[in-house]
Amino acid sequence: MIEQETFNNRYRLDRKLGEGGMATVYCGTDTVLRRRVAIKVLRPQYAADDEFVRRFYQEAESAARLSHPNIVNTYDVGREGDTYYIVMELVDGPSLAEIIAADGKLPEPVAIDYAAQICNGLAYAHRAGLLHRDIKPANILVTKDDVCKLSDFGIARAVSQQTMTLTKPGLVMGSVFYISPEQAQGHELHETSDLYSVGVVLYQMLTGELPFTGESPVTVALKHIGDPVPTIDTQTLGVSPALAAIVNKLLQKQPHNRFRSASEVASALREARERPSVAAFAIANDAPTQAFRTPPPRRSPMPDRTFTSIGEDEERRARFGTGLIATLVVLALLATGIGYVIFGRSIPLPQFGATVGVGDYTGMTATQAQAAVVNAGLVARFIKSPSDSVPADHVIRQNPIAGTDVAKNSLVELVVSNGLPLVGLRDVRGYNAADAKRTLEGDGFRVKVAQRYDNAAKDSVIDQKPKPSAQVRKGATITLVVSNGPQQIGAPNFVGMNVADALGLAKRSNLTVDATQHAAYPGVANGVVASQDVAPGAPVDRTTPIHLVVSTGSPPGAAAVTAPNVVNMKYGDAIGQLNGAGLTAAVKFVVQADRNGLIVDQDPAPGASIAAGSTVTVTLSVSGEVPDTEGMSLSEAQATLLQYGYRVDRITYTTSEGADGKVVRTDPGAGTSLDPGSSLTLIVNGAAR
Repeated sequence: MIEQETFNNRYRLDRKLGEGGMATVYCGTDTVLRRRVAIKVLRPQYAADDEFVRRFYQEAESAARLSHPNIVNTYDVGREGDTYYIVMELVDGPSLAEIIAADGKLPEPVAIDYAAQICNGLAYAHRAGLLHRDIKPANILVTKDDVCKLSDFGIARAVSQQTMTLTKPGLVMGSVFYISPEQAQGHELHETSDLYSVGVVLYQMLTGELPFTGESPVTVALKHIGDPVPTIDTQTLGVSPALAAIVNKLLQKQPHNRFRSASEVASALREARERPSVAAFAIANDAPTQAFRTPPPRRSPMPDRTFTSIGEDEERRARFGTGLIATLVVLALLATGIGYVIFGRSIPLPQFGATVGVGDYTGMTATQAQAAVVNAGLVARFIKSPSDSVPADHVIRQNPIAGTDVAKNSLVELVVSNGLPLVGLRDVRGYNAADAKRTLEGDGFRVKVAQRYDNAAKDSVIDQKPKPSAQVRKGATITLVVSNGPQQIGAPNFVGMNVADALGLAKRSNLTVDATQHAAYPGVANGVVASQDVAPGAPVDRTTPIHLVVSTGSPPGAAAVTAPNVVNMKYGDAIGQLNGAGLTAAVKFVVQADRNGLIVDQDPAPGASIAAGSTVTVTLSVSGEVPDTEGMSLSEAQATLLQYGYRVDRITYTTSEGADGKVVRTDPGAGTSLDPGSSLTLIVNGAAR
């Protein structure tokens, strides 16, 4: 997948936001509605499963019907070739997972507010008949205004059908910490399964830790199924009894012992915020539970609600203390047996107070480092930083350093390179190209030059891309647009044309002509161009005026002469014949396969009676290719080029090749296709004369 790819001629991928086990997420643009969107592109292995694709479309289309402030909107779902994608609302803010990784546990008012918003979104989805099935902090996005939004409804449900059980391979590693006991066992799921996951998320927000961890996904899943319901030490953590009781009720093993709906959880959270000392509901424990260490709360004055105080729960726990020990022993043996069956080895039992040695993650890619940190039982937090020496997306340094012993689930900060630092781009417009290139290369940029004809001085910088003052990463390529000077073209032959036609040709050629000078020319009719100051075919700037002399007719008493026949003569001979008869020659060219170098037509025709000094236009047959003049003398080469319709506008000398005084080559070289009337350069061996 590359940036700037566009799906369905509408959704453009601009830059990568992140990667997960199922998909890669891009920041993109809806080019039709002109809005920023998030585009989640599924990994290829899911596209190969027809059953998954069917469920994916069904669930994603269902999710697209959800519209709620606490749910990330799903705009579209589609396919481009073998790639499946979902277009979603782009949320400007971090995930809850990133917030917890950065801050650890959250203040109780913040945790209550976030949990209530999560429940509001879930309640709306549940009323629409859609379960999430993958509630976890990574799927909860928080805007800059502290609005929580649930994401991945469609993907979570479709993928859960394929992967989220203990009996099938491919268990979703990131989600096993949040799945309900019934989900871990592959049983039918209901709204209360999502509420169990909310309980895990709320527990993590309040304590900064997960309720169940282990060496493998199976170990964690077994703890969800059989370990005691975890409770929050209200005295140590400063969590109110009411909120701790909500978490306890959400984490009950049996679905019917949890809250009945997300709306009920949201109401309980609001009650806990107003009455933090009172748990205004009953808790029917279905697994051994650790006790809250807090004094019994006062009764709620509300007459229409029953409740059980936390102190009563302490008393009830004491009654089955013996059963708790027996249950733990049985569960430990059961876990070990399952470990042998599934993995051929026992599952290690939890080691309380165990430490982990921090590995050396420097030089790894961010993905490799994250996998290594998670596999070590730690939590990774990434910090972006520019670097002159470390490639982008690789770890620059870490804290704690490698070899440090830390507690499990401790935070490891990884500083990751986001490439070379940004530098403000200088304004080099107006510089000479060489000076501009030297300046930018001194600032650490690469430079590319693009030539363009312009009225600005030749070799001066007329534009630069990116624009001046832009923040550009060091090492980037800067394009300098350099003036090639005004564009030159070969001057047309205006001689013999009516002045109006000559002015029209000049306008079409975007040339400037001056036709204000008039003179009497024998044999040239009134209003016809008799001469021009730039030879036909000579290079000329479009801004340089060409001066024309327009005939006023033959002067009185001008003598008449007979036009000689110069057809089939060589060019030089024909010009000499006409000049000897007192006539002026104008030449035009025709490209043909034979008779090259010969005059093939003339106007006026041979034998015509014309005034002395009149102009005779001759047509010279040429091949349209530069002839080979190597080894000729300078005069021979010039004569040969004239026969081929070319003029020499410059002669340069060299002492490094060829015989002295002889032509070395032409520029353009021999055999080059070139319009007749064009000018070229002769390179001659020897010193300039």
